Amino acid sequence: MTLSHLAIVMPAFNEVEGIRGFIDEIRDSVSPLADRVTFHIADDRSTDATASVFDDVADVTVDVQPVNRGHGPTALAAYRAGLATGPTVLIHVDGDGQFYGRDFPRLLAALDQADADVVHGVRDGRTDPWYRKVLTSAVGLLIALAAGRRIPDVNTPLRAYRPDALQALLDAIPADASVPHVHFSLAEARAGFTVRYLRVASIPRRGASSTGTMWGRGNGVSLPPKRLRAFVRTALVEAWTLSLRPSAPLRGIRRPEPVAR
Repeated sequence: MTLSHLAIVMPAFNEVEGIRGFIDEIRDSVSPLADRVTFHIADDRSTDATASVFDDVADVTVDVQPVNRGHGPTALAAYRAGLATGPTVLIHVDGDGQFYGRDFPRLLAALDQADADVVHGVRDGRTDPWYRKVLTSAVGLLIALAAGRRIPDVNTPLRAYRPDALQALLDAIPADASVPHVHFSLAEARAGFTVRYLRVASIPRRGASSTGTMWGRGNGVSLPPKRLRAFVRTALVEAWTLSLRPSAPLRGIRRPEPVAR
């Protein structure tokens, strides 16, 4: 398998310590599989040098967002920026680098072998605080009830998409959605997308700074931070409004007609 153009998209906030090495690792792993590889970073108004660390790197584009909006809207901005370049395949991953570059070729192989619309990287060995794991499990149960089947790692940020499948999802979701991957996972199941799940290693964030990551590090914290509790309340209301209620807009998504690969 050789792709004509692979786009890697990332939302990022204060990831200067690790993001360049992470992109170097990804590039080394996927370059043999594509004629052209490009990276598209949506920077959520970082207060460190994340936005300028790639000034001398030709295949990386950094779009600084107008205001700090959080992970969901920034991820959607990254998706749209990458999709606008007309890639053959697009991979999303968070800029905190909690994956190994060697798993990216496995993601592409699974997409190709199954002729899938999307492949989700299902995280093994997550190092998140306990409350993040509990939250993920609770959301997974809610989405399983709505979808009629269990969806592994419903909010995973590591995903490989065919452009037509991704466009159908982006067309249906507002740009300020807080939990786009939860909506995507449910919509894909309901609309009959061909989805494959690939187990991948999850590793600690790259970088020691306590100001990094769009979700907050949480190391040494025994209780969910106030910011996360507020986010959960917002996300639950959003899930009902966009995906769960009978007239929710994401219920109307239909799988695009397959195109010749």
